[in-house]
Amino acid sequence: MPLTPGLTLFHLRGPSPQIAPPRRGQAKMWDFQSLLDAGGVALGGRRARSGKHRPSRTELKPRTLQPQIGILCPVCDAQVDLPMGGVKALTIDHLAMNDVMLESLRGEGQGLVCDLCSDREVEKRCQTCKANLCHFCCQAHRRQKKTTYHTMVDLKDLKGCSRIGKPILCPAHPAEELRLFCELCDQPVCRDCVVGEHREHPCDFTSNVIHKHGDTVRELLKGTQPHVQALEEALAQIKGTNSALQARVETVANDVRSFSEGYIKAIEEHRDKLLQQLEDIRVQKENSLQLQKAQLEQLLEDMRTGVEFTEHLLTSGSDLEILITKGVVVERLTKLNKVEYSAHPGVTEKIAFSPKKKAGLCRGYEVYGAISTKEVDPAKCVLQGEDLYRAREKQTASFTLLCKDAAGENMGKGGDNIQVAVVPKDKKDSPVKTMVHDNKDGTYCVSYTPKDPGVYTVWVCVKERHVQGSPFTVTVRKRHRSHPGVFHCCTFCSSGGQKTARCACGGTMPGGYLGCGHGHKGHPGRPHWSCCGKFTEKSECTWAGGQSAPRSLLRTVAL
Repeated sequence: MPLTPGLTLFHLRGPSPQIAPPRRGQAKMWDFQSLLDAGGVALGGRRARSGKHRPSRTELKPRTLQPQIGILCPVCDAQVDLPMGGVKALTIDHLAMNDVMLESLRGEGQGLVCDLCSDREVEKRCQTCKANLCHFCCQAHRRQKKTTYHTMVDLKDLKGCSRIGKPILCPAHPAEELRLFCELCDQPVCRDCVVGEHREHPCDFTSNVIHKHGDTVRELLKGTQPHVQALEEALAQIKGTNSALQARVETVANDVRSFSEGYIKAIEEHRDKLLQQLEDIRVQKENSLQLQKAQLEQLLEDMRTGVEFTEHLLTSGSDLEILITKGVVVERLTKLNKVEYSAHPGVTEKIAFSPKKKAGLCRGYEVYGAISTKEVDPAKCVLQGEDLYRAREKQTASFTLLCKDAAGENMGKGGDNIQVAVVPKDKKDSPVKTMVHDNKDGTYCVSYTPKDPGVYTVWVCVKERHVQGSPFTVTVRKRHRSHPGVFHCCTFCSSGGQKTARCACGGTMPGGYLGCGHGHKGHPGRPHWSCCGKFTEKSECTWAGGQSAPRSLLRTVAL
């Protein structure tokens, strides 16, 4: 962004930031009386009273400027909210004004006018007053008693100087120089401001507070500088991708031309259609790359401008100039650091030509060959299989991944980068080994063998992105348990009439029989397992053996 004398380089969107009053334990600030003792501020011809007054927190109310009109910067399109005072109330770029004055001096002082009469050209400069004077005002300056012994220097002797700026005066008190800084209002002030509007505010000399505020700006600068390199690398990748895209387009075009030579007019017409389709793809991808390139270039330019200006401010600016411009610089760098951008190209050079694919009829002839930009879309991929959400310990479980493109159509081919992870929830540092088999038709078989029962989390990613339904949880149960009891019609029959034999169904018979019998109380009326009471012969036993189980879990005594 070009420097404009008198106006700041950065833009504020709203009122200036405010700094709260110092808390207990912070460095002691200059109060009103100490400033009177140091600077000799006079009120009505006499020194102000020395009575000390400690302001309360409720009395310290900083001034705020409400934006009225918003304008757009013609360079970076950033919105600028003008303060109540309009353009003149914007922060002044004193570094730019100093550079303009230096350039004028190098040109023999052309364009500079006297600071006193504002009419004649400058010949000399008063080093004491830091004022540019014409020949007439210079003589009058020497005749006055107070300025007789001031040092006068010719303009040509100042060409080698790096700084000859004027003293920065208070806008509210033009006769006073800004030497102090109000921490509450976060702005430089003069001695008259301290006894007036900023009477009870914590103030200190600029040389005492520059370290704290300068370090803040430097920390922001350190966070901004790495973005410049990242943006440059991103632009280099964009350029490389664009070159690869052009090369790939030319390669595919040659393949199309070679394939169409044997098909005279029908194939020639089909060839022209393919080339037009390829051109449309190239234009679409190139436009996307160009748009991303333009956005990254604009962001890089903004970053460079911010970094260069801040570096120039910190290396060449005085303490007061840094403090004056600090608010604008901090806000601008903060906004730049929050801008999100992608360092990778938005599109790829992936374009494929399939010469064996049927392309329909052309002039009555069946033609082959089609251009495809199909890419797998992780959000459209589907997980299938009976073992998708269940498994057993030490037994292999498997499921299928069906890859699809953005339109929801099957890819029909393999070769994609599939990543699968199976991790137990209670042992995240011990993932289960997985196997991925490419079926070459757009489907992939995933298998794994969990070692222990429990809840597992499964991640399935394509191109480092989760597929539909990923991640998901799988409950791994213990291995299939066989029945320790007998599959019988009743306890009386299976035990040979023993009274002490019991059954998990809970049935009993009169006469002191503890087990079930046909037609008696508790009998289920059909064959069942004596150990757990299940009715299916080929099933998993649910009896908790080895524990003090109730009657329903006791098995029949084996004969």
